[in-house]
Amino acid sequence: MKNISPPFYAKLALVLFSIICLGYLAILGHSLLAPLLASFLLALLLLPLANFLEKKWRFKRSLASIVSVIIMIAVIACIMLFLASQLTDLGQDWPLLKQQAIHSFESLQVWVSHTFNVNAHKQIDYLKDSATSALASSATVLGATLMTLSSTLLFLAFLLLFTFFILNYRRILFTFLITVFKEEHAEKVKQIVEQIQYIIKRYILGLFLQMLIVTTLTIVVLSLLGVKYAVLLGLITGIFNLVPYIGIFSSLLISVLITFATAGAAKVLFVLIAYVAIHALDGNILMPLVVGSKVKINALFAFIGIVVGEMLWGISGMFLCIPYLAILKIIFDRVDELKPWGILLGEQEKPERKRKVYRITKKIKLEEPE
Repeated sequence: MKNISPPFYAKLALVLFSIICLGYLAILGHSLLAPLLASFLLALLLLPLANFLEKKWRFKRSLASIVSVIIMIAVIACIMLFLASQLTDLGQDWPLLKQQAIHSFESLQVWVSHTFNVNAHKQIDYLKDSATSALASSATVLGATLMTLSSTLLFLAFLLLFTFFILNYRRILFTFLITVFKEEHAEKVKQIVEQIQYIIKRYILGLFLQMLIVTTLTIVVLSLLGVKYAVLLGLITGIFNLVPYIGIFSSLLISVLITFATAGAAKVLFVLIAYVAIHALDGNILMPLVVGSKVKINALFAFIGIVVGEMLWGISGMFLCIPYLAILKIIFDRVDELKPWGILLGEQEKPERKRKVYRITKKIKLEEPE
């Protein structure tokens, strides 16, 4: 019996319906899927440490997994404590920030009065009305803040548990991936899993190294400019830089506001120039050199992934979108039917320049010395 292929519009409708269903399921399962996918990346990062503890120190797999997770918690706790100490120092300068904000508000008030012919009394009345409406909705804001805090704690708890379980049962998961496909595809699936493990590990380590370099550069440049809280701003810039394109602008906004409040408007321009230079250095030199080009996603689909990730899962989706786009690209590049999608996600390959070949046509006669 002859197989009849469905028409193009039917295939397109099925693909769109599948994408919509997957997006809806991703939204419904946000509380479970977001920490699960994040813990998978952390498990890949901790896998060499767990293997080292098992092979060299003869730890059992469960004990090696627990120790690896505890070391990760200790490192994150040290970073958080350092950030908390820096934020405490920032809180001590709150009166200075408040005074600078009042001075800036008065200057803005004078400018509005001269530009739009709106006197100060009307401006104050408008601000009072806005403050009243803000106070009326303060209970809603407080409730949303508490919900965000509780969901963050739940996310962290699930993250640690899932990381331990993935490390502990990694062999069962690997065997499942091998056996779920047909036997003739087992070797290709094994190669894809090994490539994902190797390349994503290098990708994540490269991102952390890039974050360290950007943090150090920002601290040095801001310290040379005499900006207060250079260490805090450098850490914020390095962490936010993990979110491409959007993170650098968010950290720039925070740095400009703190610089304006502590040092005045004179140094804001220098801070702006410094951030543009660091971002240019990061995008053109550090990112290709440190992170590498093995799983490089082009800017268009990276930005689309960030937007879709934020729409689905908020901040966690923005952080997770790029590594999982890289995993998809690895799979697409190694499956013949999906190679066009891998080309679509990747960067445009530069054409190789043809080297000029020079031929020596003149005969050179060598004479022996007398």
